[in-house]
Amino acid sequence: MPLSSHIVPKLKDPSLFHEAAFINGQFVKAKDGKTFDDSINIARDALKSFRKTLPRERARMLRKWYELIMENQEDLATLITRENGKPLADARSEVAYAAAFFEWFSEEAPRIYGDSIPASVRGNRVVTVKQPVGVCGLITPWNFPAAMITRKIGPALAAGCTVVAKAPGETPLTSLAIAELASRAGIPKGVVNIVTALKNTPEIGRELCTNPIIKKVSFTGSTSVGKLLMQQCSSTLKKLSLELGGNAPFIVFDDADLDKAVAGAIISKFRSSGQTCVCTNRIYVQDAVYSEFQRESFKFQTHVEDALKKGATVLTGGKGLGHLGPNFYEPTVITNMTSDMRIHREETFGPVAALFRFKSEKEVVNLANEAEVGLAGYFFSSDIARIWRVAEALEVGMVGVNTGLISDAASPFGGVKESGFGREGSKYGIDEYTIIKSITFGGVDDLQE
Repeated sequence: MPLSSHIVPKLKDPSLFHEAAFINGQFVKAKDGKTFDDSINIARDALKSFRKTLPRERARMLRKWYELIMENQEDLATLITRENGKPLADARSEVAYAAAFFEWFSEEAPRIYGDSIPASVRGNRVVTVKQPVGVCGLITPWNFPAAMITRKIGPALAAGCTVVAKAPGETPLTSLAIAELASRAGIPKGVVNIVTALKNTPEIGRELCTNPIIKKVSFTGSTSVGKLLMQQCSSTLKKLSLELGGNAPFIVFDDADLDKAVAGAIISKFRSSGQTCVCTNRIYVQDAVYSEFQRESFKFQTHVEDALKKGATVLTGGKGLGHLGPNFYEPTVITNMTSDMRIHREETFGPVAALFRFKSEKEVVNLANEAEVGLAGYFFSSDIARIWRVAEALEVGMVGVNTGLISDAASPFGGVKESGFGREGSKYGIDEYTIIKSITFGGVDDLQE
């Protein structure tokens, strides 16, 4: 645990602070792997009854959980700031964003519809129903300690699944506080289980991927780890969704509103110190407005050094803040970037904005699409025809047009190429936790005389 008991943060409700795994509705100290194995068996046993609960019942549970999170927003924000380091205002926003997934999926739970399908065989009738996939293994990252876990648990519970969630080892306290609120919201014992680990993370991941009781794995993290988990899941052919790394392009065309473009770039690039998977990584500015945008922009270490060696120029920043500690780095803007620099093809995950020049739509779209990943992309333009052309041409799962902020519980979140597959949030998110079963009725002939 990153916070020891002698530096427990001051909370309005101290009972939200826990340093133990949440298993079967209780907080227990994990001494060995047996506790983790128990959590999977407990989730399996809880599934037997939970999958039969009425969707409206599950909706009310999630709605109550949402309300409790918002009632405890300040305490949860305090925990996020203490263990993650993001400013308190950002932490408050994350809590609201996290709670929104429980609110959203409380409304989706009663709307898991099937279909009636006209049969091609006379006398047959075909219908489909959606059923919970089963016990789900969830693995979440440290950069959004609250939102990443609710974005996965929300649709799982709405669908009638039970979960074993591996909380981020670097930032476990927020998820454990949310687990405390699960009990208060009336979530049945064994439905939500949260284990914590840092040193033995690979072992836990392997067990979630290979244990036959787990029927679905959802992971948010790096592409390299996602590939490993996918390989491990192949042993039992689990349903899998992966939200992996990005290398988001941010394109400023010469017809853009530059003030809005700069504001959008700042939001997209420096949100959470540039440590989100949808943060802008490459800023492309059309020739005609490059210098002006660069001046307006004025109002991670290896990537910066590599760029400087290859001819880039630091406009502002570019240094570590050693007096604050080894993990601090100045917000940095570098110009005269070229496509052979590491920052063009690798995710920086830090507060470094790199400016590239381009001349035409075709050129910049080709540059943007060179990345092996495709999570998010942004561009600014006032030409409606161009907006459609570029939005359709970018090889990403999400596009922000004239905005640098695209995260919303109502919008599907996910990528293409090596950014993974599957969608979180939105009306599509619940499908990741259901299976479609077809039922064919035979002998339904004409009315009898």
